[in-house]
Amino acid sequence: MGSRSGIWLALAGMLALAFGAGILGESPRLQVACALAALPLLALLWWCVERLARTRGAPPVVVDPGIDRRALLDNALALEARLEHAPIALFSIDAADGVAPLNASARKLVAPGRALDAGALYRQLVVQTGQRRLVEFDTERGVERALVAVAMLTLHGAPQRLAALMPVESELEAEALKSWRQLVHVLTHEIMNSLTPVASLSRTARDLLDDALDRSGAGLPPDVGADLKTALDAINRRADSLVGFVASYRSLSNVPPARPERVVLVQLFDRVNALVGPGWRGRGGNVAFSVEPASLELMADPGQLEQALINLLKNAFEATQPGGCARVDARLVRGSRLRIEVADDGVGIPEESVAHIFTPFYTTKKQGGGIGLAMVRHLVHENGGTVRYARSVGKGARFVISF
Repeated sequence: MGSRSGIWLALAGMLALAFGAGILGESPRLQVACALAALPLLALLWWCVERLARTRGAPPVVVDPGIDRRALLDNALALEARLEHAPIALFSIDAADGVAPLNASARKLVAPGRALDAGALYRQLVVQTGQRRLVEFDTERGVERALVAVAMLTLHGAPQRLAALMPVESELEAEALKSWRQLVHVLTHEIMNSLTPVASLSRTARDLLDDALDRSGAGLPPDVGADLKTALDAINRRADSLVGFVASYRSLSNVPPARPERVVLVQLFDRVNALVGPGWRGRGGNVAFSVEPASLELMADPGQLEQALINLLKNAFEATQPGGCARVDARLVRGSRLRIEVADDGVGIPEESVAHIFTPFYTTKKQGGGIGLAMVRHLVHENGGTVRYARSVGKGARFVISF
């Protein structure tokens, strides 16, 4: 039914009801019934007038009879489905409406459990130009980086920007790990080739000097012989120490491939607790483990995952005072992802060091080698996971492993 026909029909019905109400003026109940019956006619009249006002002045729509409208509709629906499930987060940036997510990836990115402050992420998108660049945003798993690109377009005569955001934290970490492994492999190979003969020759020279001094003094004054022995002994000890130091870094580049198997997390945590628990309890502290649900399982290399947790708890042990505590929690989060959180109540990590803690050779400890957290990240990546440092609500440090 057209708008004009609807208007005439509504007016005719209202006139008929008014005429009937005038004839039945002595019956209040019938007058009320006529008034109620007029309400739908008033609604029809309002709808038709509004529709006519919207379409007035609009150019007539001409449909080419040769176009398959069903095919056009199917193509539009297929395109909408592809955009909805695209692995890239898409956002619209409008001067009036601000930033709004356009597909499932974008909604997941700003949903609770991912970006901690969606407004801060939106503000970074608003200031973007057409150039691609990396942005950072805080999540429950720590700081993540993403590549963003913005395109300009016009919709219904109004300018609009479309932002595409692709998280690349895992890819960047994988490339960084690969580069570090190659560098460590080359450095340790060259250093070991030089250190091994130094350690061996210094040991041999010290033994020869001892024999010579025992027999005839080798024609040297006693103080000179003693100094030579001390110097050779120092060279030998430092060379042996460096050989052991470099060997620890060689282990980073020689981690065997993961051999995944079904791991029951409750049993894995029991084994880790048996290894590290006595040390914590021996100084008046405690380390607690929890798994929700208790039947939670994971496909991973049990030895490598155990080593990663032991390294994290070793750092927590060194960062806490006697009586300090740590906890290890495993649970499922949004998207059926497994999250293992290791937290302590120690001194925490200085803000200026957060960006470097997973870098090989970097350490804030006087006796540290900078290998522990680098090994943790490598072991977790070998098993298809990621590890982040997450800012703790209170004191201490918090690491989140996600699979």
